Amino acid sequence: MPLDSFGLELTTVSDDAARAWDCAVAESLEHRLSASERVKEVLDADPDCVMALVFRGAMMLMIGTNRVEGKVADVLAHAKRVSGNATRREQMHVAALGHWLAGETNKARAVWREIVSEWPGDLVALRMHHHGSFWSGDRKELLAGPLTAYEALGENAPGINFVKGMVAFGHEENGDYAQAEKFGREAMEANTNDLWSLHAVAHVLEMQCRHGEGRNLLNQPFGTWEDRTPFKDHLWWHSALFALEEGDMPRVLELYDREVRVDENGFYLDVQNAASLLERLELLGIDVGNRWDELADLAESRAGDHMMPFTDVHFMLALVGAKRLDAARSYLASLKTFGREGGNDAAKVTEDVAVPLSEGLLAYGEGRFEDAADILCAFDHDLSPLGASHAQRDIFQQVKIDAVTRAGRTDTAREMLEVRDRERPGSDWARARLASLPQ
Repeated sequence: MPLDSFGLELTTVSDDAARAWDCAVAESLEHRLSASERVKEVLDADPDCVMALVFRGAMMLMIGTNRVEGKVADVLAHAKRVSGNATRREQMHVAALGHWLAGETNKARAVWREIVSEWPGDLVALRMHHHGSFWSGDRKELLAGPLTAYEALGENAPGINFVKGMVAFGHEENGDYAQAEKFGREAMEANTNDLWSLHAVAHVLEMQCRHGEGRNLLNQPFGTWEDRTPFKDHLWWHSALFALEEGDMPRVLELYDREVRVDENGFYLDVQNAASLLERLELLGIDVGNRWDELADLAESRAGDHMMPFTDVHFMLALVGAKRLDAARSYLASLKTFGREGGNDAAKVTEDVAVPLSEGLLAYGEGRFEDAADILCAFDHDLSPLGASHAQRDIFQQVKIDAVTRAGRTDTAREMLEVRDRERPGSDWARARLASLPQ
């Protein structure tokens, strides 16, 4: 049985499949579009390669829509049929994919975590665990999983810089910005193609309001990273945030139109990036023209497609931003139904968090600022069950502050802004808002 480039047994009858598998994993870790083609090459050489089947299913689920569930079910069934002769580790991967397809994200994460603990060089399991922890808002595991692998593998292990990038991001989300920057920059220097490490450092600079440094870090010609997955668009979103904080609105709008805006595929991360950036602009009083419309069209076409609560609340932002309030009410009704009847981890988060947050966004869009302030303030300071990062969730904090201000609760708004200014010193947004409040 061949070993892959990380020293793990790979159940396959084909040397060509083994070589293509190594390429698939490496290219996936670099967020390259070609990774999916490499998985196809594995399966062309060995249609029963269990890990390639699992990876194909995982790649489809990472699209973030329930429209792929039928195809993933077929891939999973194939993997189960041929997994009898696979290794225990590979069989665990099949089980994790089954949990993920069923919407049992936490069970899937538990299996991936077990794999990482026993086989720390399994970077597929580590990446899936990291991805699942990110979208579950589990900051503890977002760091603990990569640290487990890093401490077990040591500095010279294959792929260690990818592990460092995940350690960096875990530290950032847990507020240890010094360690996050250290690990992130080490990983970046070792592999300039590692976008996740670049992303981790960008988050550090965002959270520390080091906007000039952030802008320089991501200062690339338009079209850079065109060979990468839509994750590249999230880096352009970060670039736009730095320009936004520096007050360069023409640059922000140019970045939106050329790199951030959603294409016809409506990938979930693109939806989040675009809606969040447009809302930030509107909160600054910038006219975004008809840019909300394409997002609102997409939201209306996705009624009932509830797989990622964080995406759902951005669709609500889009419908409210486009002033399609009837459609927003219908979308909210769909969310409530899914929350009650979905029966999986996403449904629970939807019912507990996404529904009330969407109710607050709808009240805000309808101009019911007292109601919006009441609903949004009930969340206090934590929307982490929705998943994503501090920087991504911050848009809802900004909307809450605006709702409180518009509701005439000046003292509360001042207190919230003072807290924000202490937590993120150097934020011109918070200071400008404070200065605009009546004394």
